[in-house]
Amino acid sequence: MQTGSPFGEEDEVVSTINTTPLVDVMLVLLIIFLITIPVVTSSIAVQLPKEAIEIRETRPENVVISVDRSGAIYWYDSRVSSTEALVQRLEKVSVMRPQPEVHIRGDHAARYESVGRVVYACQLAGITSVSFITEPPARGG
Repeated sequence: MQTGSPFGEEDEVVSTINTTPLVDVMLVLLIIFLITIPVVTSSIAVQLPKEAIEIRETRPENVVISVDRSGAIYWYDSRVSSTEALVQRLEKVSVMRPQPEVHIRGDHAARYESVGRVVYACQLAGITSVSFITEPPARGG
C-alpha cells in the first residue's frame, strides 16, 4: 500500500500567488506618477482671467463680423472678398470717436485660423474693443 499522493511528491498544488509581476507593475506606475506630477503642477504663479457672462446690448454703431464654416468673412450680411479688404474697412471704423466695438460671430465648425485672421485684421486696423458673440448652452444640458 502507498502512502501520500498517488501522483508523487513533485505534483503538489501551489496555493501561493506569485506577487513579483504585481510588484513590478506597481513600481512602474509609481515611477510614471512621479514623472508626471510635476508637469501637472505649475511653479509659476499667474492670475488667470475669470469667466464672466455679460449680457450685452447691441448698439447700431457696433460692427458685426461673421465667419461661416467654410472660413468666409462677412461684414454684417455682405461678404468680404479678402482679409486685406476687411482691414481697409476696419481702418475706416477705427478712426471714429467713440470707436465702435467689433463683434465676431464664428460658426462652431469654422477653423480657428479663420477667426484668428479676423482678430489679426482688427489688431492691424487699430480696433481696441473686440468681442465674441456666443450662444448659451441649452438649459439642463
